[in-house]
Amino acid sequence: MTRIGDDPEAFEAFYREHVQTMLRYAARRCRDPFAAADLVADVFLAAISAASGYREELGSPVAWLHGIARNIAAAEDRRAARLWSAENRICGHRLLESDDIARLEERLDAEQASRGLLEGMAALPSSQRAVLEMIAVDGLSVTEAAAALNISTVAARVRLHRARKAMQRELAKKTAPNSAPSFSSPLEVS
Repeated sequence: MTRIGDDPEAFEAFYREHVQTMLRYAARRCRDPFAAADLVADVFLAAISAASGYREELGSPVAWLHGIARNIAAAEDRRAARLWSAENRICGHRLLESDDIARLEERLDAEQASRGLLEGMAALPSSQRAVLEMIAVDGLSVTEAAAALNISTVAARVRLHRARKAMQRELAKKTAPNSAPSFSSPLEVS
């Protein structure tokens, strides 16, 4: 891992192994293929810069990348909130080939169903939402999510439990009274 910052071959192998995971992450969060491509590029650029500080005992490489992606997405959200009107005047879109745009649009369309659930999660406190999203949506273990969020495993388990209960209550409200809610969804993780 620490070599990806200095060794192009090591970075290429790392990139190929994790790019699809980061594309799925970006597709769930972005409605625009340009923004999704930029998020993925920013994650890997940050990974190159931070590779020397990677510590295996804090989590797997995918958990590390998810932590970087969350930080980049949060920083972008804050920046956009402060600079929305100025950004619209000065920013442009990076040029992508039509094939790249088509693939990103397909991925965005494929993630449409997930967005509904993610929008339902918006009512959760951010600490609970972050743990639930990393475990149920991104497929990280509780330990990996705790490492990415820089919290204890116990705290991550408590937040996950509270988030699941809140989501079950929310889904029960939306379910017709005559049909039993099915909780074999991404909210349940073994």
